[in-house]
Amino acid sequence: MKKIEAIIKPFKLEEVKEALAEAGIQGMTVTEVKGFGRQKGHTEIYRGSEYTVDFLPKVKIEVVVDDALAEKVAQVMVKSANTGKVGDGKVFISNIEQAIRIRTGETGAAAVVAV
Repeated sequence: MKKIEAIIKPFKLEEVKEALAEAGIQGMTVTEVKGFGRQKGHTEIYRGSEYTVDFLPKVKIEVVVDDALAEKVAQVMVKSANTGKVGDGKVFISNIEQAIRIRTGETGAAAVVAV
């Protein structure tokens, strides 16, 4: 099993979610996060004072899939989240040793397939 994590711009979430659904992915975890990469934040003016916003709002999507689907899922995420501008985000793929569905006790790939 593989865990695919995507850090994307918040306004691309719905597009990525729909693309994953079309690809047959039924479950995901979404977290609102903050961070920066090459963008290094930006400056804003509030009540006449300029201040630096170091961390930009992002969304993290986590999906666990069978090894055979990992590359396809990653490509779907990249394609649907791409705007062509700096700050589009990153996709990370890592190994998952074991998964256990709490309700039924199912393990492995059976635990991550929606039932």
